[in-house]
Amino acid sequence: MKIIIAGAYAIGTHLAKLLSRNNEDITLIDSNTDRLSKISSDYDLLTLEGSPSSIHTLKEAGVTNTDLFISVTPDESLNISSCLLAKALGARKTVAKVDNPEYVEKESQEFFAKLGIDKLIYPEMLAAVDINNGLKMSWVRQRWDVHDGALVMLGIKLRETCEILNEPLKNISGPNDPYHVVAIKRGGETIIPGGNDELKLYDLAYFMTTKNYIPYVRKIVGKEHYVDVKNVIMMGGGRTAVRAIKKMPDYMDCKVIEMNNERCEELNELLDDKVLVINGDGRDLALLNEEGIKNTQAFVALTGNAETNILACLTAKRMGVRKTVAMVENIDYVSMAEGLDIGTIINKKAIAASYIYQMMLDADVMNIRFLMTANADVAEFIAKEDSKVTKKPVKDLGLPTGVTIGGLVRNGEGILVSGSTRIEAGDSVMVFCHNINMKKLEKYFN
Repeated sequence: MKIIIAGAYAIGTHLAKLLSRNNEDITLIDSNTDRLSKISSDYDLLTLEGSPSSIHTLKEAGVTNTDLFISVTPDESLNISSCLLAKALGARKTVAKVDNPEYVEKESQEFFAKLGIDKLIYPEMLAAVDINNGLKMSWVRQRWDVHDGALVMLGIKLRETCEILNEPLKNISGPNDPYHVVAIKRGGETIIPGGNDELKLYDLAYFMTTKNYIPYVRKIVGKEHYVDVKNVIMMGGGRTAVRAIKKMPDYMDCKVIEMNNERCEELNELLDDKVLVINGDGRDLALLNEEGIKNTQAFVALTGNAETNILACLTAKRMGVRKTVAMVENIDYVSMAEGLDIGTIINKKAIAASYIYQMMLDADVMNIRFLMTANADVAEFIAKEDSKVTKKPVKDLGLPTGVTIGGLVRNGEGILVSGSTRIEAGDSVMVFCHNINMKKLEKYFN
């Protein structure tokens, strides 16, 4: 597949690294030589200095026979215009990063599709969804709902209260149990577990279950004592914070601490009257105490500085806050933040890259997420008529090492998969992968 990425910034470089794992034909366009040189020496891709709004540059990059054109520069107008040009010059699919929430509404997406932009990505909106999913369940690091909760993936840090430690999974997670453990992050190692693997103290374990059995999973992992989040303190009043607050459930009360006085005035205009905006520093212990940190169930740090967010979350934890969320845009800091037991980690570029990544797959893929902390991918494939996965039970499919099927959705019902399960055409199948080229899985579902 031939892919052109415009913009060697955070999302573009991360996406290029992600796609280069699959040995695709990738060209990265940027007007700045220094930005291009930082990535070209480490990854197998071509770089081209120039503007993505230049017809000459686009043609030189080979846009006329490109399968996927992605524009993710910081300039929304440039992204839109370059996608329109790329489509007119022959690109099969186009993706543009935008900053206007109005553009990602369904009617607007349909309008842009008619113009020639197949997909619009608003990273702050995607991050806001992840933040709120984390806040709704204070005992979960990460939650992902498939088909409105027919299947649910839960990333959970295991503590001393967990009831299922040090037992082979075949004894505690059999075909008749209402959950499967589909991935384990242990220290710096990611494990796609088999029946003889065990859960250990401080593992970050990924469970696949159905919505009805979430309380059961909560019990066996020993998280029933975690209180639900009702009061939230948010540090940083940027666009991600605004989108998260607007999507926050009505039963949650939120205070925003923002250092910039002018931005505080803007926030008062943008947000509901029930949201209290405070001009100050979220690392100020006296201010946190004054604003009731001891009666707060969640602290969310969304400033543009990863170090500030990590330190603020550590401070909040030491002051008794159970649930913390940190925006960590520097990928190099993600493992450090995980090691410090920060809580939920949000990285906008990784979230956006995951959504774009699915467009390069030929199989019918509905969703794909990159689990940063586990260095694994989870994708929702649709099994086609007469495809390989429909021919045999799961245990006889010969799936590559590092791959497991966690569950499927059939006629709207979530079903956990065991070795004897037979996948049918039209099933939505959840596949977990570690250190595997996801393109290798397409032959099973096409």
